[in-house]
Amino acid sequence: MILVTGATGVAGREVLAALSGHPVRALVRDPAKARALPPGAEAAIGDYADGASLRAALQGVTSAFLVTNRVTHDDDGAFLAAAREAGVRRVVKLSAASVTDAEAVDAITRWQRATEEALRASGLGWTVLRPRAFMSNTLAWTSEVRTGRTVRVLAPTGRNACVDPRDIAEVAALALTRDGHDRRAYTLTGPRPLTPVEQAAELASQLGRPVAVEELPAADARERWGRRHPGPVVEALIESASRQGRDAKVAVDPALPTLLARPARSYRTWVADHLDAFRAT
Repeated sequence: MILVTGATGVAGREVLAALSGHPVRALVRDPAKARALPPGAEAAIGDYADGASLRAALQGVTSAFLVTNRVTHDDDGAFLAAAREAGVRRVVKLSAASVTDAEAVDAITRWQRATEEALRASGLGWTVLRPRAFMSNTLAWTSEVRTGRTVRVLAPTGRNACVDPRDIAEVAALALTRDGHDRRAYTLTGPRPLTPVEQAAELASQLGRPVAVEELPAADARERWGRRHPGPVVEALIESASRQGRDAKVAVDPALPTLLARPARSYRTWVADHLDAFRAT
């Protein structure tokens, strides 16, 4: 049995799809969201803070896909302790490419480095996936694009070798189901770095109408994100965008095409497959 955490999130949904045909259990917090799981996926309702629910979800599990995102909680520690107790043999963890950048010292990256170290010290078999930004992050623009309003972003001319979540999921499925990936960390990127301006141009080309982008001032970003995130997280997001503006995220890594024996999916392909989300209603 394979356990997928974060099963209703962007990465988790794609990992469930990539594991079609394998016995899979999906850990979800909200019972209502369990109804959206794909056919064949067994639902386990639980939370990292609820040890009993974790133990139940991990019963009979041999490998697990681990996604955590609460910087102020030790969700990784809770999960790894329960996984050891349950006899899990392998954990594939979703991390981020920024952990390899010595200049990235923001709160999110420090937390990610700590969670990776906890996994390596856990005594479990492990694989770490370190993707660049998800191509699907541009779904955050859907409201503006649908209504013809200007998209506002930090570092609109900063380049990022963004990656299709479906490619990340296929690598995760390999690591979860096949040998040869233990104690490996893979940086996963798309085929070339793109700026938000270039992403908007691709959207515009396929939609057949303009998509305008302008810079979001840091002060406006702090006000907007401060409604949803703690201060250190907000500052980490702003610093991440600043590093993108300094071309810290442009490197294209060969790991993904090597592992999948094919080129990484392009942003053009991602847009074509998700274009309906951006069409005017």
